[in-house]
Amino acid sequence: MLCFPNAKINIGLNVIEKRSDGFHNIETIFYPIPLCDALEITNSNILQDYQFSTTGIPVTIEDHDNIVMKAFQLLKTEFAIPPTAIHLHKNIPFGAGLGGGSADAAFMIKLLNDQYHLKLSESRMEQLAGMLGSDCPFFIQNKAVFAEGKGDIFSKVSIDLSNYFIYLIKPNLPISTPEAYRCITPKYPDKSLRELIQQPIELWKDLIFNDFEDSIFPKHEELRTIKDMLYKNGAIYAAMSGSGSSIYGIFKHKPLPISNFKNHFTWISHL
Repeated sequence: MLCFPNAKINIGLNVIEKRSDGFHNIETIFYPIPLCDALEITNSNILQDYQFSTTGIPVTIEDHDNIVMKAFQLLKTEFAIPPTAIHLHKNIPFGAGLGGGSADAAFMIKLLNDQYHLKLSESRMEQLAGMLGSDCPFFIQNKAVFAEGKGDIFSKVSIDLSNYFIYLIKPNLPISTPEAYRCITPKYPDKSLRELIQQPIELWKDLIFNDFEDSIFPKHEELRTIKDMLYKNGAIYAAMSGSGSSIYGIFKHKPLPISNFKNHFTWISHL
């Protein structure tokens, strides 16, 4: 059985306060985009337990540390999962703020549920996904949501970007999420993102922001340059996704590739 875990972008991200458990309360919009990995599982009569393999973007961590395998082992604690061959083709870049690993974990739960008829409800799958990461539950339903708390409390949001194009640029620039949070000063926004997202997309540029840009852009001017170039080339809205380092622009018409960024990971698609 084969599935295609997709990435997400953050439209706006307000870091509101630090929690007593060390995490932060945020508000953001998670929006799914059609940049996908591929994940396949098959029953195996020749294995005693499992086999895990990867292709695509190199995966440098040990199998037991891979979040896909953490999802597999999590379900094995509750169900008699038979010997399984697992293959992940990695296409979503790491350290990009796109939720690629979280998507792989959530889709693994859904895939095992379908393959082995586990009869898990969506709410139970979200609960299991939440044990693996704050934004993992989003990818169970995989629909645009307003997210708050640690990014794990969801409510419906009315937003449709299906008539637009996205141009995503990811430089070879690692940004540590813990480091990004250490450098930020939490604050309550003047207006909630839940309200601002209802404004026409043409107004978002002056209304909706990612708080991480204020602390990360001064350290990594290249990211500010990418955002400025997206606007110069016709984006009606551009921002960093999550804690970076991907920068995306939303366009009314399919944009032409920007030659300055040929050495970066770039991706253009209809939303």
